[in-house]
Amino acid sequence: IVFFAFHKVKRMLPEKYGTFVLIPFWIIFEHFHLDWDLSWPWLTLGNGLVNNYTWIQWYEYTGVFGGSFWILLINVLLFEFLRRRNLENEKKARKILVAVTLSVLLLPVLVSYIIYFRFDVNANTTYPLDVVVVQPNIDPYQKFTSDFRDETEKMLSLAAAKTDSSVDYVVMPETALVESIWENDIQSSWSIHRLRKFRERYPKLNIVTGATTGYYYKAGEKLSSTARKFSDGDEYYDNYNTALEIDSAQAIQLYHKSKLVPGVEKMPFPQYLGFLDKYAIDLGGTVGSLGMQDERTVFRSPNGPGKVAPVICYESIYGDYVSQYIRNGADYIFIITNDGWWGNTPGYKQHLLYGRLRAIETRKSIARAANTGISCFIDQRGDFFQRQPWWTASAIRQKIVSTAGMTFYTEHGDYIVTIMDIFALLAITGGLVRMIMRKRAVK
Repeated sequence: IVFFAFHKVKRMLPEKYGTFVLIPFWIIFEHFHLDWDLSWPWLTLGNGLVNNYTWIQWYEYTGVFGGSFWILLINVLLFEFLRRRNLENEKKARKILVAVTLSVLLLPVLVSYIIYFRFDVNANTTYPLDVVVVQPNIDPYQKFTSDFRDETEKMLSLAAAKTDSSVDYVVMPETALVESIWENDIQSSWSIHRLRKFRERYPKLNIVTGATTGYYYKAGEKLSSTARKFSDGDEYYDNYNTALEIDSAQAIQLYHKSKLVPGVEKMPFPQYLGFLDKYAIDLGGTVGSLGMQDERTVFRSPNGPGKVAPVICYESIYGDYVSQYIRNGADYIFIITNDGWWGNTPGYKQHLLYGRLRAIETRKSIARAANTGISCFIDQRGDFFQRQPWWTASAIRQKIVSTAGMTFYTEHGDYIVTIMDIFALLAITGGLVRMIMRKRAVK
């Protein structure tokens, strides 16, 4: 569709300008792909530069769409050079294109290196946090069928080896608590009670963990679009992939994962395909369409000003989505994930790398707790610390700080897409006007 639209508009414009229309059209497609029901932004071009993160420190101003624009612009310039390479009357234009292409290629890299090496991760920082991250290494295909008490005890045993009275947070992975927890009666949960008992040993400790929770609707209460009916009655409930915090005052804070994996946690186009919910792929845990929430909840601790963004798994792929937590006051990012269902493939490694992009965009430090790996800490420049081996059980501890305030990208979001919308509209309008004028000239 993108190339068809590009082809049609390009033909209406002067040849020397038409090729550049591909850039706004492609970026508009990438942005559209962030929000529809089959969203899979894994292949956004700007993500492909993550291995060379010292080249893209300027993502704090542009986000990944700046990277997409950079890649596309270089390709279009190279194409224009090749198109003119055998034309005698284009020698001067080819020299200009070479100079422009080299500048576009090298200047952003140079600027990025300057930013990277001059960036002081300890300057203008927020309240420091002492964090313990737990990697329990429980097989995701078995964890929901084994005894949840044993799994919880294993995680707390790992955490205890690294925790003392000065630790601010213990962070455990996505769906770490596999007991079926009803939010309406959360106080009676064995898992919640056990975590509270562990927390009592450490006066300032907060625990952030993933959980599988549900909410049953009372009579007359408005139902969500994802509400399910109990099989043995007329009442309804929702299932959630949840992050919860048990804070140092023993209060419970909840956030429901809201960027859901298509076909696993969310049935695309439920108004048309809702009947296929029961066929959703089972990658360990609750299947079918999960419940969501509209706001990005920020977890707070009674002991200090350090506020936390509880980012659950797939949500870490979305730059502006994660920035919403920062705009809501978060100082740190905790990514909790369960990547074991990938198996030993590049998927879990790529997912780890995308967390690096969020650190650069927001200049916030990240604590990443992954069930089977890779758990680690990421600083504001995107550097990794204490990366844990895949498929091993471990716990790590580190003091982290974040840069205070918001970056340009965090504050303004995906503004590049708005600029591309304007360029696309101008190209289409200009092409139509030119086509009409040519038709009139022929008459």
